[in-house]
Amino acid sequence: MQPDPIFVIAAAITVAVILASAATHKLRAPARFASQLENYQLLPQALVRPVARMLPWLEAVLAFTLLVPMARHFAALGAAALLASYALAIAINLWRGRRDIDCGCAGPQQDQPIRPLLLARNAVLVSLALVASVAPQSRDLGLFDGFVAIAASAVALLIYATADGLLANSPRLLKLIGR
Repeated sequence: MQPDPIFVIAAAITVAVILASAATHKLRAPARFASQLENYQLLPQALVRPVARMLPWLEAVLAFTLLVPMARHFAALGAAALLASYALAIAINLWRGRRDIDCGCAGPQQDQPIRPLLLARNAVLVSLALVASVAPQSRDLGLFDGFVAIAASAVALLIYATADGLLANSPRLLKLIGR
């Protein structure tokens, strides 16, 4: 069964904005991102800097390509693979008991320690990317359809930003209430 194009477009826009935002955070503070990447202890030291330089550009290219209908399928699969690899890096470090490292996903101004909830967040993002990879029903889209797709994406991004803010600030909130 093919989904309505509104779902595919909204999912693509949502993932594209999240990836573009992540890329800009990493490009604005490359040394910090390289340090965060190094703290995961998953790459040989010689690869940390080159990978830290390449990842933001990969995110930016995927974000842009998600908005191109003819390339969306492959870009969405690439985005899903990238987001799943981020989740795998978090899972490996959680398994190692390394919960004190910064996930690198809250931007250059805010630390966010890794925790299992980030795996759930990434699973949702991977699911959205996979929705964006599906070929939609073929039907004519009107102006209202475009508005609905953008509005749905905006709502998804607001929910994402709210959840991400709560995740990033939960350690501080727990300190405030004495836990």
